[in-house]
Amino acid sequence: MDTPATIFISIASYRDPELIPTLQDMLRHAAHPENLHIAICWQDDENLSLFEESGMTPEGSRIVDSHEVFAFRYRQARVDVISVHYYASQGACWARSMAETLYEQEAWFLQIDSHSRFIPNWDNEMIAMLRQLECKSERPILSTYPPPYCPGEDEEASKKRHVSRLIFREFNPQGIPMLCSTPFTASEPVRGSYLAGGFIFTYGDFVNIVPNDPQIFFAGEEIAMAVRAFTHGYDIYHPHQLLLWHFYQRKDHSKVWGDHSNDAKAQGAVDKAWWERDNNSKKRIRTLLGLEVEDAASLAPYTTGNTRPLRAFEYQAGICLQNGTALPEVMGAEKTNFFPTPPDDEAQWLARQYVWYKKAFTLKAADWQSNDQGADNLHLGVYTPQNVLLYKRTLDAQALRAESPDGNLTLSLEFKTVNAAYPAVVRVCSWSVTSGWGAVMEKPW
Repeated sequence: MDTPATIFISIASYRDPELIPTLQDMLRHAAHPENLHIAICWQDDENLSLFEESGMTPEGSRIVDSHEVFAFRYRQARVDVISVHYYASQGACWARSMAETLYEQEAWFLQIDSHSRFIPNWDNEMIAMLRQLECKSERPILSTYPPPYCPGEDEEASKKRHVSRLIFREFNPQGIPMLCSTPFTASEPVRGSYLAGGFIFTYGDFVNIVPNDPQIFFAGEEIAMAVRAFTHGYDIYHPHQLLLWHFYQRKDHSKVWGDHSNDAKAQGAVDKAWWERDNNSKKRIRTLLGLEVEDAASLAPYTTGNTRPLRAFEYQAGICLQNGTALPEVMGAEKTNFFPTPPDDEAQWLARQYVWYKKAFTLKAADWQSNDQGADNLHLGVYTPQNVLLYKRTLDAQALRAESPDGNLTLSLEFKTVNAAYPAVVRVCSWSVTSGWGAVMEKPW
């Protein structure tokens, strides 16, 4: 029988050896495991013995939306598994959408990745924190990039203890906002504009109101969900206290883009290479964000809502999607991710925005020291495909040699333009008072 504390937990797991440790840690630290309904879209080799071997008790199977669902009981919690071969996967949000078909009107919704760890009594803590926000918002969401952990012998020591808020990083080549995070300290959750796919906690009906779009492959998932949640009336908050950890990078773990390769398609193992799904996914996200001529209504039911307009999201986040620009406060030291009031004058708001570019650029000693070991300056310029200069910088060669005696340099290039441009090439040339200009070295942006 349902209770006010029931939590529906959606987990997408792709060939992840951390899935079972994640479930074990989650249930070991839950205050009320009997109130948890865990739904897993398991994209692996379809060998279900893994679950029994880890101590789960099988309780039969049933058909939901034409998919067989294998039921288990583990430490009093319900664990439902949709098992598909990893070659049949269609991406992260497809797997999240599959898991959501198992929602049974639970009171709360938690979306995580299958490589997570939890604080003691995490379920009580999440519910209590969200309830504290009910006086500020009718539809609050808790979301952030959890601090990292690394599995293994030193797992406990590897857990970082900071909390972070999500911030805008850049527009990718398709004009889609990409995110990162920055630590913060506060006495209560702080408002934000962005959510993280690896941790969302809110009311259970979020599954019905803002379901995952199964055609979004991976990149852009978070801005799409943030925009849809906002326009449906949800307010995002970043937790001020630690709730869980996340295993990032996972360099040695299998990824869908490694398995779903051109070779795998040529051999008939998959019907589409990963990049084909990714291209379609990015077009859908661009449509949702108003960057394509196609109406966003064509994405139904995975559309924006009618509670608040898309422009209001841009005001709140300090970015203009159509222009690919952001306010100085967004990109400056303050890393502002939430503006509580809309601008009084939209024209002035737009006039204050810039297109921002940031790139780490590596030079080997031979790139700039080969012709003249006694160079006094290093001249650097960034150009468009039409050879228009976007940015230039003069560096003191003597200071560079002092910082990097071996001559190998890593330079951080950051600049802004009023209108969107497309950096194509970086040109570097040394200058010596005694011998003049050295050879021009070019590298792609």
